Amino acid sequence: MPSLRLGNIAPDFEAQTTTGPIKFHEWIGNSWAILFSHPGDFTPVCTTELGEVARRAKDFEKRNVKVIGISANGLDEHEKWVKDINEYGGQVGPTDVQFPIIADPDRKISTLYDMLDEQDATNRDAKGLPFTIRTVFVIDPKKTIRLTLAYPASTGRNFDEIIRVVDSLQIGDKNRVTTPVNWKKGEDVIVHPTVTNDEAKTLFPEFRQHLPYLRTTPLKVE
Repeated sequence: MPSLRLGNIAPDFEAQTTTGPIKFHEWIGNSWAILFSHPGDFTPVCTTELGEVARRAKDFEKRNVKVIGISANGLDEHEKWVKDINEYGGQVGPTDVQFPIIADPDRKISTLYDMLDEQDATNRDAKGLPFTIRTVFVIDPKKTIRLTLAYPASTGRNFDEIIRVVDSLQIGDKNRVTTPVNWKKGEDVIVHPTVTNDEAKTLFPEFRQHLPYLRTTPLKVE
């Protein structure tokens, strides 16, 4: 099966989750979605990540983003793990995991999304199945994959960066702009190359031309 690429439609699937059964595309609806995977339950790095996602629920909600985890265990283990996540996360700040976690003990969905570590022969569970790579997919309301990230098992994900990318994608979809290096919401953006200078005078009256191909502008965003 070929790897998924940016611009591909995210594969649809049905799954059991900690909040009930879902059909993925139907669950996304008209929202953005972040699907993020874990090698297994009761793993330390992933426990910290899920707690962070729970604490930042309002950040995702105001961006119309639904989050959903997936781990290569069954629902019983997931439900026990959620208790650990809430307990540990509460030491950092109020933590209440409300988002769904997909049960994928047979790796069907992980295989569909090419999230298995097939290269490392030692990265296997007790049944000999490969563990899931810690992957992130950002999917837009059209069910198009807009971002993919794969992290090593040793390194926790940076959800500030994931949210930053969502901000960039959403602003770019609404306006004819792109975002520069290290950009953060509220900072100047880049006028898209397809916008002529005459158009830019109307669309972005405060734009500045730095190079023939590089123009920046302030952009008011909510």
